[in-house]
Amino acid sequence: MLRTPFYKNHVENGAKLVDFAGWEMPIMYKSIIEEHRQVRSAGGLFDVSHMGRVKIAGKDARKLVDRVTTRRVGDMKENTCRYGLICNEHGGVLDDILVYRYDDYWLLVVNASNRAKILTHIKTVVASESLSVKIDDLTESTGMLALQGPKVIEQIARFSSEVPSLKRYSFCVKSLLIVKVTISRTGYTGEDGVEVIMPAKMPAMAINMVLNSGGEEGKAIMQPIGLGARDTLRMEASMPLYGHELDEQTDPLSAGLSFAVSLDKGDVAGDSGPFIGQAALQKIAAEGSAKKLVGLQLGSKRTARQGMPLKRNDATVGIITSGCMSPTLGYPIAMAYVETASAEIGTVMQVALGSSMVDATVVPMPFYKRAK
Repeated sequence: MLRTPFYKNHVENGAKLVDFAGWEMPIMYKSIIEEHRQVRSAGGLFDVSHMGRVKIAGKDARKLVDRVTTRRVGDMKENTCRYGLICNEHGGVLDDILVYRYDDYWLLVVNASNRAKILTHIKTVVASESLSVKIDDLTESTGMLALQGPKVIEQIARFSSEVPSLKRYSFCVKSLLIVKVTISRTGYTGEDGVEVIMPAKMPAMAINMVLNSGGEEGKAIMQPIGLGARDTLRMEASMPLYGHELDEQTDPLSAGLSFAVSLDKGDVAGDSGPFIGQAALQKIAAEGSAKKLVGLQLGSKRTARQGMPLKRNDATVGIITSGCMSPTLGYPIAMAYVETASAEIGTVMQVALGSSMVDATVVPMPFYKRAK
């Protein structure tokens, strides 16, 4: 398995390590619930170095990014980033990504499990359309950390006056310990925070500096957080996870991600043309989606799991994509795809949990919103 630049820190902090998309990653350190609450109340540090980082430069770099991503990028200013998707010709999702625009190149941050697939897809487009670009996979030569929580930004202000003033989905490039790092105000937890991309050889003192930053009574503001709590946090924030809410058979409109799909791409000055899958998504938008992603609150203390069917009047109307006991809310929540006719808020259906059928009520998403 591959190891991130922070593997030693995980071992030193007592992490339980697991295989995640070919990387040896921390699933938790002490307790998923404790780590979840640490992020909601103060701050947590996540190693997300396993996520792919693909640099695209050259004369046709913007054209390539425009071609493969659903989101309009031609109007992006330097030092900004956007959430978007990469689709196949049928409108199915190959991956959901973040697009970073630097002054002379672009960076795509992709899911770890999809890195090889996305690289192959991009190179196929380059070859078929004879584009002049240079593609560099920076994943193993860089590391990436996410700092998330209500006290993170005030803590960062102790080291930088620029970062706290960053707007959401913007970034800056800073010199830290004699190397250049990218700091973006993004996240995947529903909390405020930043993600930091740095050279893989950056000294371990960087992560130690963050973890040892004291708060009241000497207690550290940020604690290391594993992938287990990252999953429950993103669920409360109703953020999709590839392989659960997103896959190659699911379109982004059904997933509620229309904000990240520019269906008129190619009709606006500055666009390089339509994106791959645009015609299929225009058809779905015109005809309406057959299914819709919804949030559910379960009437039980037991949690639903991916793949469990949802019933209404003895007919199957949907399927669970993710589920957990919400540490913040204190009851089980789930996300599911259901027939559009069963997607209205307040609709009650049933899910089989063991030998019993439990009510599942459609509720608004996100389940959790941070205090402003």
